[in-house]
Amino acid sequence: MVTQTHRLRLAKCTALMQEAGFAALLLTKPANIFYLTGDGRLCAYAMITQDGEVALGVPSTDVEDVKRLAHFDHLVGFEDEVGMIHSIAHYFEHFGIRQGKVGLEYTFLTQSMLGMMTHPHAKPKDVAVGDCTHILSELRMAKEPEEIERIRAAAKVAAAGMAAAVAAVKPGVTESQVAAAAEFALRHAGAEEFWRTYVASGPRTNIAHGLPTLRKLETGDLVMIDVHPIVNGYSADICRTVSAGRPTGQQQAAYDLYLEAQQATIGKIRAGVGMMELEGTLHGILKEAGHGDHIFGPPIHGVGIEFEEAPLPAGHAFFHGEKAPPPLPANVVLAVGNCGLYTGPWGVRVEDTNVVLPDGHETLTDFPRMLGIT
Repeated sequence: MVTQTHRLRLAKCTALMQEAGFAALLLTKPANIFYLTGDGRLCAYAMITQDGEVALGVPSTDVEDVKRLAHFDHLVGFEDEVGMIHSIAHYFEHFGIRQGKVGLEYTFLTQSMLGMMTHPHAKPKDVAVGDCTHILSELRMAKEPEEIERIRAAAKVAAAGMAAAVAAVKPGVTESQVAAAAEFALRHAGAEEFWRTYVASGPRTNIAHGLPTLRKLETGDLVMIDVHPIVNGYSADICRTVSAGRPTGQQQAAYDLYLEAQQATIGKIRAGVGMMELEGTLHGILKEAGHGDHIFGPPIHGVGIEFEEAPLPAGHAFFHGEKAPPPLPANVVLAVGNCGLYTGPWGVRVEDTNVVLPDGHETLTDFPRMLGIT
């Protein structure tokens, strides 16, 4: 399926490749393949040349499906990993790439996958390799109007999932059952998939990202719920903290403080703002209130095809092999509230997905922000 959108993306990609000195990119990360071709699946690869030609390699069982969904110039099916290696070698030969540098996604590849991509039977010996992570991150950072609409649709689905999860919060229900309610509602509302759902209750709300367990909710527990549906290939990110019963005064005060910090940070979003300024705003309000020892990790990240992607604050970017982000352009999508206020006995967190506008922001996730629900 050849589209003008993918032609334009490939033109931008090849310009960045030329600047970085890449003769080709050899991509295996589904999100990046999806962005440039319209189809991203595991156990597949895309080779992108400096001329913008796209060669795909997929399992032979998937060829007809890929023909229907993807933008490509060449397509080959393989039976196994050996066939995959030989098909990569075929494309190097077909494009006449016998020297120069090919870009690989270092932050996605495992050591064994890297070994396959650079196997002597796949890559010509005079072709060097380098990390192309930053190229794809730069391409994907500012969203096109259609991408924003897809994220907007995912945000509506996220609200449906959150509503179901919050309704399931009752003493005696397990964290896993709350997650199940969310995930069932997400699919019924239109999600074809979702990233990991987080549900943490009681003392487990004091951890950064709590995967659901069989712990039963108790009266007075705080419950932290974080969902990330995927709709038409794009994600949204929303977190709410609610109480299974009446919250204590301390819990309500902490929640109100965190919500104040989150909303003040969202209020500063506009084109030209820096990620560190946003992070400093949220953390600064918590520190001024005496909670400097109760914060952990970066509170902001990008949202798009993945629920957590570039741009990232500088330290988090370094951890993920990304470059520190420049001042934000318009049409970047950010989640604000990624990490919470962790007091020790319990924690609180609120997270929303927002679009960076030239002179402000638009919040896409509009589910109510209230700690007490019963």
